[in-house]
Amino acid sequence: MSNCAIVGINWGDEGKGRMVDLVTADYDVVVRYQGGGNAGHTVVNEFGKFALHLLPSGIFRKGVVNILGNGVALDCESLWTEMSDVMDQGVAITPENLKISDRASLLLPWHRDLDSLEEARLADKKYGSTKQGIAPFYSDKYQKKTIMAGELLYPEKLWDHLAGILEWKNLTLERVYGAKPYTMDDLKAWVTEFGEKIKPFICDTGAFLRQAQAEGKHILFEAQLGSLRDLDYGIYPYTTSSNPIAAYAPVGSGLPTAKLDKIIGVVKAYSSCVGEGPFTCEWFGEEAEKLREAGGEYGAKTGRPRRVGPIDIVATRYGIQCQGATDIALTKLDVLSYMDEIPICARYELNGQETDAFPFPAVLPDAKPVMTAMPGWKCDISGVRKWENLPEAARNYVEYVEREIGCHITYVSVGPERDSIIIR
Repeated sequence: MSNCAIVGINWGDEGKGRMVDLVTADYDVVVRYQGGGNAGHTVVNEFGKFALHLLPSGIFRKGVVNILGNGVALDCESLWTEMSDVMDQGVAITPENLKISDRASLLLPWHRDLDSLEEARLADKKYGSTKQGIAPFYSDKYQKKTIMAGELLYPEKLWDHLAGILEWKNLTLERVYGAKPYTMDDLKAWVTEFGEKIKPFICDTGAFLRQAQAEGKHILFEAQLGSLRDLDYGIYPYTTSSNPIAAYAPVGSGLPTAKLDKIIGVVKAYSSCVGEGPFTCEWFGEEAEKLREAGGEYGAKTGRPRRVGPIDIVATRYGIQCQGATDIALTKLDVLSYMDEIPICARYELNGQETDAFPFPAVLPDAKPVMTAMPGWKCDISGVRKWENLPEAARNYVEYVEREIGCHITYVSVGPERDSIIIR
């Protein structure tokens, strides 16, 4: 298979980073095609443990070229901090293995300010933003009020363009929120501090990808978040501001002619969710805390506790439909080993009737989980590497989920390490 996308099926935080890190052994290029530094992809390998936010998860593989596509919210400050942290742990990052699209727009300092100011204004109606500036950034991009990364290569053009945007943006900061305005000196200092550092990595990545495609190179497309956070198909308005679905990969990567041969959808063996919005299968109290502790469910970017619950078959089936997944990677199966019984949200109840259909966002808060359970296995499975060596109860659980979601579970993850995987 020449082109593959690795995408999230649910609310994000499914374990996409560990899957990208695993399968990049078979690919030449890894492209992040949307989103920004507002989520984390956790990777554990021979270099250590990393929580990547903007860097593609293929950055650890020698010979792999990593690309930040035009669909990414490019935060120079966060990116450079992340690059420095990774390089400090012995990973080489050069313009040969990291390329930034000249058409990616820059997330500027005021985007984070506006994110925090708007969440504060919304108070108890907030969307659960990570306050990394993502929604204000994409809003500005669609209003054509952003700076492209490539403009850093043409300073005389950059400052004229930035001055016009600055005047417009200060109107919002001052008059709407009563916040401190920015000056050109502020922006020039920021560009000097962070923009200059990423300049060597900026290039025409579209031309690079077209050449790679012509040479028959294998390209892997890496998404952020999951189907239920997609701006168009997710639990709107509690979504991100971009499109994590695989169909957007060719557009956001800079290779609109790309054909996806394989789409690996990542599903956690239970459910977790960072942020606000309806979460039908959510657990509370001691039951939730046990699962949260067992799975280490704290946001890779924010550190805040994730909401947790049993696997949600209805949401997962819908997420697979949105992504067009051809294969599923089921992650963190080992986390469930402490349970006597494995709970499953099998259906929803809505308006007094059971349903297998994922509801329209406006009525989703009214849905109630219809639960079932399967026997647990009550033993450590983290060392298992072959399907037949899993306890029967664990195999039964995986096979049940596979039948119900209607997509083959090809990968079963039993730990965060690269080799903690069973391939069926």
